[in-house]
Amino acid sequence: MATVTGIPEAISGKSKREVLERAVIRFCGDSGDGMQITGNQFTNTAALYGNDLATFPDYPAEIRAPAGTLPGVSGFQVQFSSSDIYTPGDAVDALVAMNPAALKMNIADLRANGILIVNTDNFGEKDLKKAQVTVNPLEDHSLDGYRVFPVELTRLTRVALQDLGLDTKSMDRCKNFFALGMCYWLYNRPMDSTHRWLDDKFKGKAVLLAEANKLAMKAGYSYCEATEAFQISYEIPPAKLSPGTYRNLSGNQALALGFVTAAQKAGLTLFQGSYPITPASDILHELSSYKDFGVITFQAEDEIAAITSAIGAAYAGGLAITTTSGPGMALKTEAMGLAITIEIPLVICDIQRGGPSTGLPTKTEQADLLQALFGRNSEAPIPVLAASTPSDCFWVAFEACRIAIKYMVPVIILSDGYLANGAEPWRIPEMSEIPEIPVKFASDPVGFLPYKRDPQTLARPWAIPGTPGLEHRIGGLEKQDVTGNINYEPLNHEHMVRLRAAKVEAIAQEIPETVPAGDPDGDLLILGWGSTYGPITAALNTARARGARIGHVHLRYLNPLPRNLGEILSRYRQVLVPEMNMGQLLWVIRAKYLVDAIGYNKIQGRPFKQSEIEAKIEELLEMPGADAGRTFDN
Repeated sequence: MATVTGIPEAISGKSKREVLERAVIRFCGDSGDGMQITGNQFTNTAALYGNDLATFPDYPAEIRAPAGTLPGVSGFQVQFSSSDIYTPGDAVDALVAMNPAALKMNIADLRANGILIVNTDNFGEKDLKKAQVTVNPLEDHSLDGYRVFPVELTRLTRVALQDLGLDTKSMDRCKNFFALGMCYWLYNRPMDSTHRWLDDKFKGKAVLLAEANKLAMKAGYSYCEATEAFQISYEIPPAKLSPGTYRNLSGNQALALGFVTAAQKAGLTLFQGSYPITPASDILHELSSYKDFGVITFQAEDEIAAITSAIGAAYAGGLAITTTSGPGMALKTEAMGLAITIEIPLVICDIQRGGPSTGLPTKTEQADLLQALFGRNSEAPIPVLAASTPSDCFWVAFEACRIAIKYMVPVIILSDGYLANGAEPWRIPEMSEIPEIPVKFASDPVGFLPYKRDPQTLARPWAIPGTPGLEHRIGGLEKQDVTGNINYEPLNHEHMVRLRAAKVEAIAQEIPETVPAGDPDGDLLILGWGSTYGPITAALNTARARGARIGHVHLRYLNPLPRNLGEILSRYRQVLVPEMNMGQLLWVIRAKYLVDAIGYNKIQGRPFKQSEIEAKIEELLEMPGADAGRTFDN
């Protein structure tokens, strides 16, 4: 296909419009090409249009990789649909590649005959060399299986903006909006919401940049409208969502909102003590904007200072949280033991990423489960909850706060990079739909004992410092039962260890009994946790439509586990446990329930695809008596 060298005049006739149920777009380029902004703007427009959607932002791990190189490629994928969807999509329908490195890193995911838009201005000899490409893919027929649209994005953007008086560098920064305008035309989306966003972002002296980006976007839209290259555009009708007010929400945003809501419902001041770490930092950024709700955010000098500041806030009567990722969890370990010993409410968020050590800071993984369950010295049980979708992060944050306050115990939330950065439509609940969180501070000195427990929850009193007559000791040394005095007696120590464990187990009395999705019994149960929910649910629906008897249980509560989980496991001939780790939940389930569950593991820094789960289901159902206990790697 010949590259168009100017902004063409409108051609006669109109393009054909085709209605689709769903589509998947991926924008990819250098981390400085604005791919995340471009993807987010398309996502917001699709959300306002009424589509169901799911996103997958993919950031480079390098903070500032050399431009045009493979380590510096940034991508943003969005699937939008007129029906319910559960994943950002397996195969990409339309790929926008800003340079050879982006094309090389992403072309494998473009479906056959998919749309490929490439910026030909960045396919020179130097660009190819930086991407470790020896032959120009636009010339060697390697892309013949796709509908390729070579566009001089950089030059056409400069042509569109030549009268604004901007320097070349500023004009080139607008080329992502030229590409966005093309995609708006391709999928029949209005540009109004992006215009409003630009006006809000570039105010005052920067208003010229808003106009430049608007003009670039309009030029991209007009280019598709005018050139003969694009003869088909697509329409994805709005989805039939439940009535209500919706907003587009990422997992980290949902966690922040959940914490603010919990604080409001408990009548407490929310305090966050955190040290910035990818991919958890956005929670700190988000909560810092809620000062009008009395939220206090503290950026500590390190992970230990972060959690101990939160412990101090909880001791003083605040709703205290701390956020981190796997490496930070390791550093917080001793302080978590302190929170367990002094028995105060604290919520610890672990937004998991690839490891060990620094590992893959911007890539997702589920490998901190055993660390959350057992990663502390001595006997130190902590309740553990896991979110399953970006919007579910809101409810998990709220529930973790409720449990922490009611049982006077630290609670761990497990999310991951996929949920943290991914987004979906979220129906904003009415405040009347959200229960209150009762809080009772000790105030009566008569008969006060710091470790006298509630008979149902085994929680000790929450006594705020400075309350007359309620002075008591805290600290990491073992406590005497009821009095809280330092005590080294062997039987007292065993008694306190068992009491702390029993308090965590008592939470199971409030966990709803699990009801499998799909078939209540049958050939296969898929047991999952965390962000595997989407691909498992999508694969389950497909397999059941083909006649398979399959159930799905997705665990929100990982410690303690639901009371009826063992009985449910016994109803199925086989149990499959897909995880983005080496089989950590599998290890727990086999040890606790003596079930010969089968693991399916993927440790690539990327989430499961629906097709991968479907293939494993077919493999197991075609193999009666499959090797029990065997772990299958992806």
